[in-house]
Amino acid sequence: MWLVTTAVAAILATILWRLFQGKYRLGLLSQMLWGATVMILVDFILGYKGGTFIETKTDGLIPNATLLGLVMLLPVVAVWLTALLVKNHGRNERQG
Repeated sequence: MWLVTTAVAAILATILWRLFQGKYRLGLLSQMLWGATVMILVDFILGYKGGTFIETKTDGLIPNATLLGLVMLLPVVAVWLTALLVKNHGRNERQG
């Protein structure tokens, strides 16, 4: 399910990027999420040994795969927000 949650987030970020073109660095967020989606897909394909392709349970610390997908989005959103704040901070210093 973390593949699905990341892909849905990438699709939403792409839609928002198209709606608010040039604002909020949504292109960066979209690229990061699509990159994560492709990496997870490649990992799934290379590690596939039969059975279900999209699992709903994991063997790790977070047993729910959907929750794991949402938790995996947190670092991506944190990097995007940091990039957004750094860009805006630099712009404000030049104006002041």
